[in-house]
Amino acid sequence: MRVLVTGAYGFVGNAVVRRLSEAGHEVWALTHRPADAPLPELPVARVFHGDVRSPESLRGALDGVQGVCHLAALTRVRESFEHPQEYHDVNAGGTATLLDVLAQQAEGGDAPTVVLGSTAAVYGAPEQQPIGEDAVPAPTNPYGLSKLAADETLQKRALSGHLKAVILRCFNISGAVHGFGDVDDTRIIPKALAVAAGRYPHLEMNGDGSAVRDFVHVDDLARAYVLALGPRSTAPCSVYNVGATAASMSEIVSTVERVTGRNVPVVHRPPQPEPPQLVADTSKITRELGWKPERSGLEQLVTDGWSALTGERH
Repeated sequence: MRVLVTGAYGFVGNAVVRRLSEAGHEVWALTHRPADAPLPELPVARVFHGDVRSPESLRGALDGVQGVCHLAALTRVRESFEHPQEYHDVNAGGTATLLDVLAQQAEGGDAPTVVLGSTAAVYGAPEQQPIGEDAVPAPTNPYGLSKLAADETLQKRALSGHLKAVILRCFNISGAVHGFGDVDDTRIIPKALAVAAGRYPHLEMNGDGSAVRDFVHVDDLARAYVLALGPRSTAPCSVYNVGATAASMSEIVSTVERVTGRNVPVVHRPPQPEPPQLVADTSKITRELGWKPERSGLEQLVTDGWSALTGERH
């Protein structure tokens, strides 16, 4: 299958491209990086440079594709409060534009499959835990709102019969593939690793560190994309949670210290009004796609992230 991956050179895109290629797909890549910018080596057949908000950027990239893994997005929650319109334009508007062009390109042919990289942020902070796909979305930030708008746009297009759709609502993604890890130190594991590496003097933590979140290895997530492109139910659009390991903030710090052999000083800030626990119910993706995590233990997540950051092998 010829598959276009948008955001192919990002943290998740890198892992998805590799897994798709290993599965025998012909992978095309779309990147927002300038045409003269150096790109990491990836097993892609063609590279397109452009913006998902631009139909002109998408026409060639979508020519003759049977599948799309749509990963291009803005993803920082705090930043989304400062630039809510940009987040909406890229995440929701970019998705709508991609689907418009795909419908034009695929007219008269077989319905392509679109796998959208969504987020647990669309759920907000539901009281019912673990969170199932039937939870009523209630995002609490512009990032979550923009991704929910993208979800809803894809669901509506799928009902028209012109495409098949899968939405993967990912929880916290970490780990690394081929030395390519998450460099976004607004997230807890990359920040704790950066403190261990001496790049910051300490880690700031709201409250006592007892808040629990769900984490999944980027390689396990990439396998979910491959499975989502394969045979599945006849539903026009399927939604799946992708999470794996529940861990508290304190557990993350202690695991980073154990794996790296270095101290991670923590400065505790006053507690914030945030949910004590956000955990995924992944029974649906296990039941319907046969997915299960293989590399998402907390120690593996931290070890792989540390190796990518420092070049040290364990």
